Amino acid sequence: MTPVTPTRASWRDTAGLALVGLRTWTPRQRVVAVGAALAVGLLIGWATVLIPNPVFSREIPPVWWNYPVWILTSALSGMLVATYVRSAAPDPDEARSSRLGMAGGVLAWFAVGCPVCNKLALLALGYSGAITWFAPVQPFLGLAALALTAVALVWRLRGQVACPAPPAAPAPAPEGAAR
Repeated sequence: MTPVTPTRASWRDTAGLALVGLRTWTPRQRVVAVGAALAVGLLIGWATVLIPNPVFSREIPPVWWNYPVWILTSALSGMLVATYVRSAAPDPDEARSSRLGMAGGVLAWFAVGCPVCNKLALLALGYSGAITWFAPVQPFLGLAALALTAVALVWRLRGQVACPAPPAAPAPAPEGAAR
């Protein structure tokens, strides 16, 4: 008899578990998801001047794909934040998904920002290099941001179903309390 080795879940199984996890959300998680999505959207939109404002300026106007990347990253990030609301026990995938979500947010920031307003690109490439080399890479950064944030979200949602956290234990009664 050959030993049975566990196999990694297929993408279809993982996506199915993620959908089940999404369906089990509480109203509190939904509110947190909307609030966090709005906060991320305002932060990225304000700083990259996708939302016109008097504080920041943009040398090069946004291109058409900046808006979908901005909105989708904000929505996925809000949902990702909401997966942390009910976490009562540590999850081994939590650190990995947290890093992926953070990387997705940072990449989205670079993707939708003005290529010549980015101080790192300016220091590394100069003005003409930022336009010539960094600007053409920005759509790929946007896709990477969406992919990383989506993978982090699917892992978190899958974990809510496949490895649910045990209910929190009640706090012990203080000493001297009436029994």
